[in-house]
Amino acid sequence: MNISDKVNLMDFNKKSMSNFFVSIDEKPYRAAQVLQWIHHFGVTDFSEMSNLSKSLRAKLSEKATISLPEIATAQKSLDGTRKWLLRLADNNCIETVFIPEDTRGTLCISSQVGCALNCSFCSTGKQGFSRNLTTAEIIGQIFIAVRQLSSDQKLNEHQVTNVVMMGMGEPLLNFDNVISAMEIMMDDHGYGLSKRRVTLSTSGIVPQMEKLSALSDVSLAVSLHAPNNALRNILVPVNKKYPLEKLMPVCQNYFKNEPRRKITFEYVMLSGVNDQEKHAYELIDLLKNIPAKINLIPFNSIPNSDYICSSKETINRFRDILIREGGMMTVTRKTRGDDIDAACGQLAGKVFDRTRRQKQYRTGVSEILINQIGVKHDNKESVVPMDSDNLGE
Repeated sequence: MNISDKVNLMDFNKKSMSNFFVSIDEKPYRAAQVLQWIHHFGVTDFSEMSNLSKSLRAKLSEKATISLPEIATAQKSLDGTRKWLLRLADNNCIETVFIPEDTRGTLCISSQVGCALNCSFCSTGKQGFSRNLTTAEIIGQIFIAVRQLSSDQKLNEHQVTNVVMMGMGEPLLNFDNVISAMEIMMDDHGYGLSKRRVTLSTSGIVPQMEKLSALSDVSLAVSLHAPNNALRNILVPVNKKYPLEKLMPVCQNYFKNEPRRKITFEYVMLSGVNDQEKHAYELIDLLKNIPAKINLIPFNSIPNSDYICSSKETINRFRDILIREGGMMTVTRKTRGDDIDAACGQLAGKVFDRTRRQKQYRTGVSEILINQIGVKHDNKESVVPMDSDNLGE
């Protein structure tokens, strides 16, 4: 059998793996064994799966494969952050980042090749969009990172304890594959992560948020970035389809059965754009009835962008208003890995763009920043927001 005709077992969570074994006239309990071999022990050669019979190993070799992305480049930041550029079978490339800290290690993984949403401050959006990642390509990022980190002599300092779906792409526009991959992350036969250690970040795809709350209890982060519709329409164009009037009620009820859990609201700090005192008070009013934690993110520079990061003093003043006046749990995210373009908003990869957005960014065909929010264009390049009406329901 040609390898392209074989089933990639990296695509399977426990349920689909069990169904596969039943389909080849084997017992469904084999699913747990094979999941453990793959994700616990990193074994990709069926002949090494010693608790399977020789006949089953032969059958698996004939019908299945364990295929992973390839590491194109690996970089390490001065602060210990690591970034891998992973090449997929179709030669698209995605990026995955590991951020070590004293008490945990966070892996930031991608869900799409590029991104369809075109947030104006994000490098991924400028790359355009090619396609969704498969479950195998999503979970394969964890597989590769765990194996790469395990070769480090300081293993105890470099373990994946948390996973955030905050890399390239909008996870909720690749719903089924992301859900399947997160199930493997939390499965005891997979990576055994708790629901509080797996976080999905979304720009606010309201119908899929409602669906997610019914199917999965992972932690949720919302890329908010603005306290009103007029500004958010510019920074996060999907707001035109799902404005704050639709997004906020979903957030308010998201953890209604777990009142101690909070949604993390991500807010990039852009000088002169969304960082004024009036914006802080608007944000307090917007989130006053929602169990929220606010994560202020200093803007990380990206090519051909007119945005600049708010000053440290401005960020601190903004944070203090939220805490003192609004009583809101607020932290400022520490920038990590910016020397290797691994910081928030900087991931780009290599995308065979199907939206022509890369060309639009290079030629510059819009002046929305200067016309709508007064940011001067020194390089005459501009931002072209995607028509949010083209997004799926």
